[in-house]
Amino acid sequence: MTALTENTEQTLVDGMGRTIVNLRISVTDRCNFRCTYCMPADNVEFMPRDKLLSFEEITRIAQIGSGMGIKRLRLTGGEPLMRKDLPVLIRMLTGIKGIEDVAMTTNAFFLKEHAKALKDAGLRRLNISLDALDPEKFRDVNRRDCIKEVLEGIKVSAEIGFKSIKINAVAMKNFSETEIMRLIEMGRSDGFEIRFIEFMPLDSDRAWERDKVLFGHEILDLIREKYELVPVENSLEVGPASEYDFADGKGRIGIITAVSNPFCDHCNRIRMTANGKLRTCLFSTDETDLKELIRGNASDEEIAKAIKDAVLVKEPGHKINLDDFEQPQRAMHAIGG
Repeated sequence: MTALTENTEQTLVDGMGRTIVNLRISVTDRCNFRCTYCMPADNVEFMPRDKLLSFEEITRIAQIGSGMGIKRLRLTGGEPLMRKDLPVLIRMLTGIKGIEDVAMTTNAFFLKEHAKALKDAGLRRLNISLDALDPEKFRDVNRRDCIKEVLEGIKVSAEIGFKSIKINAVAMKNFSETEIMRLIEMGRSDGFEIRFIEFMPLDSDRAWERDKVLFGHEILDLIREKYELVPVENSLEVGPASEYDFADGKGRIGIITAVSNPFCDHCNRIRMTANGKLRTCLFSTDETDLKELIRGNASDEEIAKAIKDAVLVKEPGHKINLDDFEQPQRAMHAIGG
């Protein structure tokens, strides 16, 4: 290790002048669900375990990133809790000088068992993927019959007292319309922010079509049939969601219009796959191999330079709405949600 692992006040800025402060870290490409918008139903080829970054390697990259201005980390997958001893990694990451927040995205199936250990290790925020409350629709999209376990995991997590729990729902036409208000009422009664994410072309089956997307304005129209919404000022400068408070003060929603109105101008994140490939955009077709550098005995300075060089040419935006859009070879589970 060199001085770069000790936080110094630096900023990581791309060629468009965007300051990068968020690093999303996939810890595994494995998942116990088979969501239609993410993974094939069967015959999934997972990364060999020896190709995954170790906890020590992940922590080293996070330390280097912290020294360059990274302040917030999010653990993703696959399903992160498929990775054994995850609280150990969380404790390592929360101990890094300069890291202000460590969060996790999960399907909640394993939370009943692991929520307390995660919080004790320093995890403070959860984003939970839940696309439907109707058991049949839940089964249709996740290809698993386990909504009871998911809801129990959410309940236990809320009781333990995480700083923030948000529910993420992928919005698909002719599927989500009946679920939106169910999720809204759950969020209002239980204190969860509900976030609706436009269906994106990241599915293994490559069945995405624009006509299958339930767009943000359509979601807002459905909600406004019952509730008055008040826009939250400058929410896109903080994260990817346009946020709205309910006028009666009972809750908040977020709309991530990744297809119809991308937030690329405000993007402040990069991501790393479970096998150590740095991606500057969810839809990147190029990757920087940090694992090769680490296992090739590269210095911290060399790794930092590779990160800086990759960020410098970070894409101005994705090309979903352009004729030359190219869907990434990796599906969502292999990139990290």
